[in-house]
Amino acid sequence: MCGIVGYIGKKNTKEILLDGLKELEYRGYDSAGIAILSDGEFSSFKSVGKLVNLEEKTKDFVTDKFAVGIGHTRWATHGKPTELNAHPHVGHNSYVVHNGIIENYAELKKALLDEGVVFLSQTDTEVIVHQFEKNLQYADNAFEAFKKTISELKGAYAILLVTKNEDEKIFFAKNGSPMLVGINEENEKYFASSDTPLIGQCSEVNYFEDGDYGYVTKEAIVIYDKEGHTKKPHFTKLSTNKLSAQKDGYRFFMEKEIYEQSAVIADTLLGRLSENEVLFDELEDGFFDGINEIKLCACGTSYHSALAASYMFERYSQVKTSVEVASEFRYRSPIMSKDTLFIVISQSGETADTLETLKMAKKAGLKTLVICNVDNSSMVRIADTSILTRAGIEKGVASTKAFATQVTVFWMLSLHVARIRKSLDESEIEKQIKFLRNIPASVSVSDVMHERIKRLSKRYLHGHGFFFIGRDVFFPLALEGALKLKEISYLHAEGYPSGEMKHGPIALADPELFTIALLPQHMLYEKSKSNVEELSARDSTICAISPLEFDKADDFIQTKEHEHYMLEFFEMMVVVQLLSLEISIRLGNDVDMPRNLAKSVTVE
Repeated sequence: MCGIVGYIGKKNTKEILLDGLKELEYRGYDSAGIAILSDGEFSSFKSVGKLVNLEEKTKDFVTDKFAVGIGHTRWATHGKPTELNAHPHVGHNSYVVHNGIIENYAELKKALLDEGVVFLSQTDTEVIVHQFEKNLQYADNAFEAFKKTISELKGAYAILLVTKNEDEKIFFAKNGSPMLVGINEENEKYFASSDTPLIGQCSEVNYFEDGDYGYVTKEAIVIYDKEGHTKKPHFTKLSTNKLSAQKDGYRFFMEKEIYEQSAVIADTLLGRLSENEVLFDELEDGFFDGINEIKLCACGTSYHSALAASYMFERYSQVKTSVEVASEFRYRSPIMSKDTLFIVISQSGETADTLETLKMAKKAGLKTLVICNVDNSSMVRIADTSILTRAGIEKGVASTKAFATQVTVFWMLSLHVARIRKSLDESEIEKQIKFLRNIPASVSVSDVMHERIKRLSKRYLHGHGFFFIGRDVFFPLALEGALKLKEISYLHAEGYPSGEMKHGPIALADPELFTIALLPQHMLYEKSKSNVEELSARDSTICAISPLEFDKADDFIQTKEHEHYMLEFFEMMVVVQLLSLEISIRLGNDVDMPRNLAKSVTVE
């Protein structure tokens, strides 16, 4: 995800900012920029692509005296990866960088446009700098204008702002997105969105809490809490391990990425939901005209998200939908009719088998769409159009947040098509949109839940295998849960439809067969419960995941009660991810780099 750096001091500000941004490359980005204020004048540089492009743009720019500077690496969420959309964003006399989501940006932007403010970008971030400069016209000083601006923002943010009006300060605010400030023996101040850029520059750091805001100068760090009371910085010794710092205190990147799912799904939803419809700016009017069938094609985890999508397309959009394993589809003689929309799904956009099926569909004259996490990837360039999942970079080989954002996109897309085809009435779509807004909360990991799974995992380190079972859309989730466990624990696991157990697999049932049973309250609960009881009667060890207590279970992981089965789906997704993680950790495996696997499968 996006990264922030900031510096106030006399050293080579340009190099400090660029070096800091390099240390944030692991978070993923598609554009970058810096703004430096020295002697009352700004110098700003932005570029698309890798940091080497920004370095090339700034090669003749030198900073050799006191300056304040801010920098940013951006992973596109709202607006394409272009120089205009890259941070820092500019007003008349100020620049801002921002991580997070300004939920009420559309409302603020409309008011500013009505007052004649000209916007250069498509981002929510640009609203911040224009709102600040509007408030500056009526405030006693820049800090009062900044304070008022922060009070008008709704959402999650980490913000750094610099202005010519007070050219020896950096203003900051933190709510929901991480940010810290560091100092060294020379009392210089460094900002960053994680520890990594500050290692080697600072000896101590202060981690801001949600609601903190204030400013730094050469002499001081001034912090206010969310109640407006001043507070002293609380400095702690900075780690010297860069890899550990990149993990933000988590044991593995996979664990960090499971915890990030709430934030990245919020990014996936950003700008795509109104009160009564799902909005995809990427799709032209009439894109679904003449489409009578949808064919989804993918590999691995993306195949499981495609399977989940097929249930939603048929249930909500009422479009005939089929799902294909890409490695099989490309070697048979498939019948492809031109009234079929061909959708490929890939985290990287480079998956070799899936890419070849996309080329086949293009050659056959089908309309094509890619659901992908990486703009400018091969699939995005080839397909007629693309929808980006906005998951940020995923370093763990076993996919977590990529799957979560893919399923989120498919839920939205099924409602988008349902509105076009009038297969759902307006009131039902409005209700579903409210449920969509609740996904980030449903995937938020509670300490109680994680600790329960951590303790329980020690009982699942042996045996002759696992069955993950579920019905309807929970069958693809069972497949995904089994795949996660296989990938990182090396234990045998199968995903099965609950109703299919008695058609053969139940022969394996005994105390050493572990059954992970997905029992959602709002999707075929009684049917699924009956299937689990059949396994329990054969003495299989049962771990039930459900909001409703199940007396036949040997172990029970209780999920929250939700109003909609898809919100149950997302919470159970987190549970099976954490269970696989904790079992693997107990077995002493390298969770992030499991044996024999690669992150992006670019070979056949």
